[in-house]
Amino acid sequence: MSEYSGKDIVILEGLEAVRKRPGMYIGSTGSRGLHHLIWEILDNSIDEHLAGFCDEIHITMQKDGGICIEDNGRGVPVDLHPTKKIPTVRVVYTILHAGGKFGNSAYKVSGGLHGVGSSVVNALSTKMIVEVRHNGCIYQDIYENGGKPAVSLENGMLPVIGKCAKSASGTKVTFYPDPEIFETIHFKPEVIKKKLKEIAFLNKNLKLIFKNEIDDEEIVYLEEFGIQSFVRYINRDAVVLHEDPIYIEGKSGDIEVEIAFQYTTNFSEQINPYCNRINVVDGGTLVTGFKTGLTRVMNQYARELGILKEKDENFDGKDIRNGLVAIISIKHPDPQFEGQTKTKLGNTDAKTAVEDVFTTQVQRYLDKNVEVLKKILDNSLKSYNARKASDKARTAVLKQLNDIDSKSKLAACTSKKPEECEVYIVEGDSAGGTVKTARNRKTQAVLPLRGKILNVEKASLEKILQNNEIKSMIASFGCGIGDDFDIKKLRYDKIIILTDADVDGAHISTLLLTFFYRFMPELIYEGKVYRGLPPLYKVDYENKKLPVKDNDKAEKGKKSRSKKMHSEYIFNDFELEKFRKNKDNKILSIQRYKGLGEMDASQLWETTLDPETRILAQISISDTVEADDVTTTLMSSSVPPRRQFIMEEAKYATLDV
Repeated sequence: MSEYSGKDIVILEGLEAVRKRPGMYIGSTGSRGLHHLIWEILDNSIDEHLAGFCDEIHITMQKDGGICIEDNGRGVPVDLHPTKKIPTVRVVYTILHAGGKFGNSAYKVSGGLHGVGSSVVNALSTKMIVEVRHNGCIYQDIYENGGKPAVSLENGMLPVIGKCAKSASGTKVTFYPDPEIFETIHFKPEVIKKKLKEIAFLNKNLKLIFKNEIDDEEIVYLEEFGIQSFVRYINRDAVVLHEDPIYIEGKSGDIEVEIAFQYTTNFSEQINPYCNRINVVDGGTLVTGFKTGLTRVMNQYARELGILKEKDENFDGKDIRNGLVAIISIKHPDPQFEGQTKTKLGNTDAKTAVEDVFTTQVQRYLDKNVEVLKKILDNSLKSYNARKASDKARTAVLKQLNDIDSKSKLAACTSKKPEECEVYIVEGDSAGGTVKTARNRKTQAVLPLRGKILNVEKASLEKILQNNEIKSMIASFGCGIGDDFDIKKLRYDKIIILTDADVDGAHISTLLLTFFYRFMPELIYEGKVYRGLPPLYKVDYENKKLPVKDNDKAEKGKKSRSKKMHSEYIFNDFELEKFRKNKDNKILSIQRYKGLGEMDASQLWETTLDPETRILAQISISDTVEADDVTTTLMSSSVPPRRQFIMEEAKYATLDV
């Protein structure tokens, strides 16, 4: 056994930790992580707007590949930091967890609470330039190669590079992402524009000017009606029950509440919650307060208007929310988010504030707009009757689940402890057979699908519940569906989608995720759904710096391998290109895997199933509006929006030929 001592413990100083594990800070090193750099810097400018000091932000995609974000806020402080004894602006951009948002003196309301955004972007950039306008002077600091200061201080202070009007203030940040960190450093203007539009909706009267120097394009985003316009935008292709979104606002204690909602003829609900303009995709207490208030108010009106008789049971909350599209936006002085990802709000006072403001204000509106009220209640009654019919179909299916479970091709695991069990969903019996052979039978179950599942975006619940593949999944998971769904009954800690890296595999994954998102969203919100990532390549190579192997056994049925030869599994083209650039590597052969069936059981275990060595991508939702928009666009029966989406995104696709 090798000795394990203090010398084996590596301490990553300063921003080194960010460069070593970037995914911990920005989620990924792909396109999503790349664009997250923009949002982190932009967040700081928007916090200045929320504090009442900024009304204009410029976002520029430069021809040289950089991103420049400039605001007219107060400007990051340039004075000497009292404890670090260096300019405060340098503290903000080079030290993790340094910021003005931990107390409540600089920012009463803020989205960026952890103080890591600016320094993380700096750590993952080859160069960052920060300019601050303050007291008639323009100060500049420059960082290179992952956040290393490149400007000499003058008497401990930053140099002044120019003059400006005494009344002018603000911060300008220009950064260049590191190509050694990111799989791509090419920003997508469509992604940026979509995000800026959402930010404009959530920040009424904030002017956002986007300039794309590459395509010579400039767009101004400014929304006078805020989230009211946001709801109109979401429903732009929908048939609405009432023309104008209902808008209410109010304050409860220190919490400001804004709600806009509108009903459509769709069969689903869409509630998009924001706290300090952060999309809390898992909802939390602010959504609970809205749902409670809406259900109580609508049932009360239904009784008063005689739609519900004394003998009738109340409308269920889902009856009332059928076809609803709502935006809930609150400003909270001390939000308690769950984790760095900020996906759920936990403050109990947020529930009370939203419920109180909504109940009071919506009754005032509906008392004056009885025709709108009647349309909503008629919709609730139709939903109530439809739910009763669906309940019969669901009850019939649930009664059959034990029989379905025994007839499905599920290869169960022997353990009955959900916390240690996982199920692989694979395409076809062939892949299923290989995975069954390679798996750990104690903790890993395998469910082969017989072809593609039903596209649930185009089908009624009755039809969905008649689909054999969907019934097999419901039976295998054990947690029910719809009103009967209970995540505590889930038999597996992980549901892992494992498909081939081709068009069919991608389509099957999309169909599965659409089903989970529409009918079992808690699986995604609770982090139970993953994609297995099998390798794309196996590379045999020699490396002059790696030791020669003394006991390198030959693979069965093959000649003895050279003792200098090593093998490596590579998971994407970006990694392969980096591997090729390593001058110490002499590549002997490259095997390209097109499907799971091309790997033997030992290779599949080592690369894809072994918890110690495999790579899993956890499925999460960072933006509920975008998730719903993309799902509807890609999976519904409406062709024109899908065609437009494909045309816009095609130029960013990579071909695998």
